[in-house]
Amino acid sequence: MPFVRDFLTTSRLSLRLIRLFAGLFAYGVAIAFILRAGLGASPWDVLAQGVGKAIGVSFGTATVAVSVVVLLLWVPLRQRLGWGTLANALLVGVFADLGLAFLPASTALPWATVLAQCAFLAVGLVLLAFASALYIGAGLGPGPRDGLMTGIVGRMGWPVWLVRSGIEVLVTALGWFLGGTVGIGTAVFAFGIGPLIQLALRVLQVDLAKPKGRAKDLGRSEGSGRSEGSGRSEVPAGGEYARVGEQVSDAAGR
Repeated sequence: MPFVRDFLTTSRLSLRLIRLFAGLFAYGVAIAFILRAGLGASPWDVLAQGVGKAIGVSFGTATVAVSVVVLLLWVPLRQRLGWGTLANALLVGVFADLGLAFLPASTALPWATVLAQCAFLAVGLVLLAFASALYIGAGLGPGPRDGLMTGIVGRMGWPVWLVRSGIEVLVTALGWFLGGTVGIGTAVFAFGIGPLIQLALRVLQVDLAKPKGRAKDLGRSEGSGRSEGSGRSEVPAGGEYARVGEQVSDAAGR
């Protein structure tokens, strides 16, 4: 359909903002599905679960708190915030809490528990992949966690897979120590989300090589729809996130 194609590919800022917020909302709901499956969360969500239990706040509030801390780590890496980055940091946790408020635990459903858990996990993974593609396609800045990774890669020159794996092992271990849930779903997420995001990018016609126009950067009045992968060079906003998904199997800003 021409209208759908235009909506997904246009460089008009107003429609890109709609894609951004639609993607962030769907991302939060997807996280809620994965958590309600009860089979283990993604690495960063394991950390948010643990932090929430440790300080006595909701999962969404803990997610926002973790995002703020991660953004502080951008400073020595000389990463620049995009409007999409800020929206990601502040809204995904809110939308996740909203989803958790309405979704029942899969184990509370009247059908076979294992089947319900697998269904919730599958829905969450697919929804998260398409949410990531919407967010990436908006081109308004990488998610906090992805910017941290690309910043370390840019500053240190280490391989993407090594930085990605190291960060996720670290946050998973810390989250588990604090009380977060690690399980088979954590492993399924780690190995499955990358190919799903790659598929979603194709379905939603997200062209990572095509500029999305110009978007204001928080650090300057005339920014671009690009965020720095290091203190010296710039990469298309969201593009590095997608490349990581394709190379090591996971997306955001989020």
